[in-house]
Amino acid sequence: MTGADIPWALLAPFIVLYFILAVSALVSCIKQEKTNGPKWMWILIIFGISFVGPVSYFIIGKKTYERRRV
Repeated sequence: MTGADIPWALLAPFIVLYFILAVSALVSCIKQEKTNGPKWMWILIIFGISFVGPVSYFIIGKKTYERRRV
């Protein structure tokens, strides 16, 4: 398959969606004080595993805290 055979009009939205998702996961990971696991590992997962990496960070890696009422 050459570059001319690829239907870029169909792939472009998915590519844009991936980059938006990956960048937002990266920003969230960097800003997050604590994560479930080392940050360097999550950054590798976010960019190393397309689509699954950023989604898995938001589901598994992002540590959520319950706010206590005072």
